[in-house]
Amino acid sequence: MTTLTSPGSVEMSAGDELVRVRWVMPEGFFELPLDVETIEELGDQLLDLAARVLSKADFELQAQWAAMCAASYDFLVDAGVQYAGFVMTEVDEVRCTANVQISMTDLPPQAAPDPVGILASAVRDLDIGEVTEVLLPCGPAVTCVGARQATVDGSLSESGSDEPFWTSFIQVQVPLPNATVVVLEMTTPTQEGWEVFSSMFAGIVKSLRLYDVEGAPVRAA
Repeated sequence: MTTLTSPGSVEMSAGDELVRVRWVMPEGFFELPLDVETIEELGDQLLDLAARVLSKADFELQAQWAAMCAASYDFLVDAGVQYAGFVMTEVDEVRCTANVQISMTDLPPQAAPDPVGILASAVRDLDIGEVTEVLLPCGPAVTCVGARQATVDGSLSESGSDEPFWTSFIQVQVPLPNATVVVLEMTTPTQEGWEVFSSMFAGIVKSLRLYDVEGAPVRAA
């Protein structure tokens, strides 16, 4: 369950042992609705979001955009995404966009003796980018910077065929003391905005804080 606790901040719980994870989002982010119970409720909220994101577009275009977002929800659920948002801005007169997702996953049992070291080794084995072990204000973490190929479904592309494109990403994995991992990831298909977005994401990651059920700060595993 993800709830807005104050402007720009989100709080969630994970695992059998309660750990509250909180971070701060910069201004200008649009948040995808994740706390919905029916398809109809999701459709209504995505149409409301489309009206804000594409305020100058006609309803048909807004509806198409909402449908495109809805098509990604199976992936969001399967990936355990707790927060998904995006921002749009201009960098050197180029329209740029970036997505930020925050999800939860279980820590492999074999990682218990050295969570960060084993997570780093596992990500290196994937060979998807440059992997580094870092120390955040909330504790140790693993970062990965790279690029991956994605595909726009033909039903949503101008050509009517599936269209591949590359996205650059930064992923940060923070092992929690309750045998779970919080994963933060920023992706952007617009290389012109990479420096702006990577700096913005660094601020989000550094804002991450962990609390126990009593509200006392705790450190990452």
